[in-house]
Amino acid sequence: MSDDDDAPGPRSELRRQSRERRRLRAAVLVLVSVVLLGAVPLFFGIRTLSRDPVFDNLDQLNVPGWAAAKTVDDVSGSRWCLLDCRLRERTVTSEKSPEETATVYESALRADGWQPWKVARCPEPGTKGSYTCWRRDELTLDLWVREPTCVPPPVDGEPAIVPSPEPSAAAAECAGSLVSVKVRNAIDDERTRPQPSTDPSLTGEDPFPTVSEDPLGELTPSPS
Repeated sequence: MSDDDDAPGPRSELRRQSRERRRLRAAVLVLVSVVLLGAVPLFFGIRTLSRDPVFDNLDQLNVPGWAAAKTVDDVSGSRWCLLDCRLRERTVTSEKSPEETATVYESALRADGWQPWKVARCPEPGTKGSYTCWRRDELTLDLWVREPTCVPPPVDGEPAIVPSPEPSAAAAECAGSLVSVKVRNAIDDERTRPQPSTDPSLTGEDPFPTVSEDPLGELTPSPS
């Protein structure tokens, strides 16, 4: 058998291997394209689900930079009220006094569509600082602006000690204010529900019953 008769075999094998490599490269390119095209929407979708839109709305409040020097967010519960409804909490450090800070935040809330909400237990008795409540759509918002709690860091492992308010230097270092924002679903806010009453017509009991002078009353004489 001549060499010319053997030539077509190796050439056919090389062509077959070349076609397989091209198909493999094409499949890899398609797979990479699908992964990249799907990963980007998936990333933003997961980011959207994990990021509560309420915080995005709070970010858009028109407050000056000094009123939001440092922001810390915390969230608990389910957005769809599975077992527990969602509670959004934001703590903000402001560089100016509580009075100035409360004014700019209240103006920003009004501009964003929030309405002042006058309700019992807002604020709770003994609350210091400016505490106001607000409602918008299906949400309630508590805004608490007060003086910061300034505690020096512990020294040599000793517990921190609250400084006395007398030195003016310490007061200068403890300037500014602290802002707490709490946003809840209205259906989960107990203040939106009917409040208990002691009205006897509602409870069926007199909260201040009249007691006779003689708790035993007059004894009935037994028959002789």
